[in-house]
Amino acid sequence: MQIVLGAPGVDGLSAIVGVLRTWQHDGAPIQLHPGDLGWFWRSGAEATAAAVRTWSHDGHFLALGLLDGPTLLRLAVAPDAQRSEELAQQLVADVTRPDRGVLPPGTVAVESPPGALVDDLLGEDGWSADEPWTLLRRDLSQPVDEPGLRIVVVGTEQTPVWSAVQRSAFGGSMLTDEAARTRWDALAAGLPFADARCLVGYDDEDTAVAVVTVWSAGPGRYGVIEPMGTHPEHRGRGHGTARRSASPPWRRSGTLVRRRQWWPPRAPTSAQWPPTSRPASSGSRSDVTAGGTCGRSRAPGGPSRAPCRRTGRSGPGTRR
Repeated sequence: MQIVLGAPGVDGLSAIVGVLRTWQHDGAPIQLHPGDLGWFWRSGAEATAAAVRTWSHDGHFLALGLLDGPTLLRLAVAPDAQRSEELAQQLVADVTRPDRGVLPPGTVAVESPPGALVDDLLGEDGWSADEPWTLLRRDLSQPVDEPGLRIVVVGTEQTPVWSAVQRSAFGGSMLTDEAARTRWDALAAGLPFADARCLVGYDDEDTAVAVVTVWSAGPGRYGVIEPMGTHPEHRGRGHGTARRSASPPWRRSGTLVRRRQWWPPRAPTSAQWPPTSRPASSGSRSDVTAGGTCGRSRAPGGPSRAPCRRTGRSGPGTRR
């Protein structure tokens, strides 16, 4: 089987988003989601296309990857190709050879779906496991409590408020209102945003205290809450619980929504870029109530198996 490594270009992003949507369903591994591309899209369509890699055979996608920073590749693998030895070997070869145009030389990181053979092969090659994800799951086919906050769906006029709370929640650099508007326009213009909403929560004093972005992949498929943050001055008051209930379109559709939290790795070489694309602030930990570890089966009522992230080296001296 000839597997072709490629990049979609801007015109190919629609097909990528569509395929990722079909790979999100109950029982499927938790992996790269259309919302991950959507959040990256705030840097623009061209930057998003440049960060995507594809592995295909005979015109059919077998794996898709997002360079969520210069040294981190986040993978999604087709459900029927998770244990394909030929695909796994090709993926490992491509991520360990800088000349393939996937990852640069040096210390890099790869995130793959739980149970995928590529993770096993990376482990055999000496790649070390990073800190685990924590996954929280809620079935929105059942009624949920009212959030207890006044919820506003973000549009152009609310962009400065949304941006200010977002930056404060994750310690991001200060942007001018114009720069925040530019990012918002790019985010809202992205293809995945057609199935997404950014929300701002206001407390009983009408102060903007929290933000959340919810990404759907369609009815009956997994959605993702990504990111979610509370202003530092308003933490510890239950606003995280309120935000998880504040997504009316997804309540009606019955979509399964997952909150994903990643503890930062000990090795700084696999840190995220841009900083707000994968938030890991101390303030967000108060929203996490259950834990999960890469590759472990879900306990009854507990979190699903988490994506596997490994850190290793690309370039001379690698084994493949």
